[in-house]
Amino acid sequence: MIAIKKLNKTIGDYGEDIACKFLISKGYKIIDKNFRNRFGEIDLICFKNNILTFTEVKTRYYSKYGLPKEAVNFNKRKNIILLSKFFISNNNFKDFFIRFDVIEIFLNMNSDSYKINFIKDAFRIN
Repeated sequence: MIAIKKLNKTIGDYGEDIACKFLISKGYKIIDKNFRNRFGEIDLICFKNNILTFTEVKTRYYSKYGLPKEAVNFNKRKNIILLSKFFISNNNFKDFFIRFDVIEIFLNMNSDSYKINFIKDAFRIN
């Protein structure tokens, strides 16, 4: 069980590195990675064009148990929103638009290739 958790963490970290490079290539500035507190963790916090984005990265080799974006369920979204409010108030980002994005990384078992699905504005604060 511990080996599987370690493998999942390694895959997740690799996906976050891919997502960072992708976002930087699209003109985003990475403000923070793996921001966490008691509510959980936000993978990437970025800035571009006066928009502060909170990005959840999900990486998979296959979608046997559903698409990566489906893992960003109601509870995960709720925690990301709570964390984002905490981050905004503690870092004085009050005068910016905010957006919640999801990046799906699909890895290939047979090569180093991958596909990225960038879902802008994946969910909103109700």
